[in-house]
Amino acid sequence: MAQAHSPFVTLQPENIALAAGATQTVIMGDPSKPGMYVVQNVFEPGRLSRPHFHDQDRYITVVKGTWRVAMGADGDTFNPDKMVPMKAGSFVFHPAFGHHYDGAKDDIAVVRIVGMGPIATELLEKP
Repeated sequence: MAQAHSPFVTLQPENIALAAGATQTVIMGDPSKPGMYVVQNVFEPGRLSRPHFHDQDRYITVVKGTWRVAMGADGDTFNPDKMVPMKAGSFVFHPAFGHHYDGAKDDIAVVRIVGMGPIATELLEKP
């Protein structure tokens, strides 16, 4: 019988808690190193990113709340009115170099992101 190449991993929600003041927790892997990673991001109400892109594909599942996204032509210039609400259970694919921005408006949003590292992010609008 073949053996698994890596151990199984199980985590209960209470074991995926963020450190005080953090907005992201790494569940597995390391986004700054080669290989698959899984992170969980928490967006407090009113926390919206600015237009940006990543150099790798990202697969996102909304775990809690309503996460808002603007992608493609709508992702080039910040305009919160163009953001589409994605409720808990929704899935979003961000292709490499796809322009977008995202965040939470009225309630906390929690998203789980899977991708391959290392990943770089570039802002389209400089602060």
